[in-house]
Amino acid sequence: MRIGLSGSAATVDRLIAQAERAEADGFSSLWYASAVANDPLVAMALAGRATTTIELGTSVLQTYTCHPVLQAQRALATADAMGRAGFTLGLGPSHLPAIEGAYGLSYDHPGRHTEEYVEIVTALLRGEAVNHDGQEFSVHVPGRGRPVDPAVPVLVSALAPRLLRVAGALTDGTILWMGNARAVETHVAPRLRAAAKDAGRPEPRVVAGLPVAVHDDVTEARTTAATSFTGYGELPNYRRLLDIGEAEGPGDAAIVGDEAAVEAQIQALFDAGATDVWAAIFPVGADHKASRARTRALLKDLANRS
Repeated sequence: MRIGLSGSAATVDRLIAQAERAEADGFSSLWYASAVANDPLVAMALAGRATTTIELGTSVLQTYTCHPVLQAQRALATADAMGRAGFTLGLGPSHLPAIEGAYGLSYDHPGRHTEEYVEIVTALLRGEAVNHDGQEFSVHVPGRGRPVDPAVPVLVSALAPRLLRVAGALTDGTILWMGNARAVETHVAPRLRAAAKDAGRPEPRVVAGLPVAVHDDVTEARTTAATSFTGYGELPNYRRLLDIGEAEGPGDAAIVGDEAAVEAQIQALFDAGATDVWAAIFPVGADHKASRARTRALLKDLANRS
């Protein structure tokens, strides 16, 4: 099992320490979100220099807020600063409330926008020149003239059919959030793999992220998850994926229960077609520290068994 964690910390020093601890504990990866006040790339580069094997990926960097040429340059600079393989670029178009409501940009064609964006970024990450005239972007830039080493894998936050096709045909796979085992098995994995096969690409990755808590009272845990992650059930893109997974909301999609139950649910994700699972540990009950420690202990055990 490739088991990773959600990566976040209040300071750069804490983020570096978090990466060192996760690597020492045997986790395969850490995944970092971005927001208007939080660009993780500099801290990730420093964490990459302080570690040797753990994968550090973005989950995800927004496409609309950064031109694809600049995004590729940032990714290459991060990988170069890390000084080793292990940086993975996760990209996604975010959501209408953020892009239109917060940033004042048009979100009329997120599928078309993301497809063109990914075409440009992946070419630049391979060191190729780009001569692209599309409906969303017009880009004409030279390549590096040599292969990029180490290569920078790209994953797309693909929840709907078009972006699953884009992810399979153009990238190394998809990185999910709120996609349970049913959604992976019936919707994500088949579409993604078919697109990769049609494009002659290798078997794609399905990196599935969900809230996780080891807790004996399942009802309490699901109620806590429903409250902690309620916003994801209101965003149309996640709502679609939750519906496909027959989950009423984030509380139903979360992985909760005692050690045996959580292990079984994680195994179900792999059986459904996930290649990686990343856990967003959340606390349940009065003692948050003990709750997080119990969940992490099980995840550490699972990571090291494989």
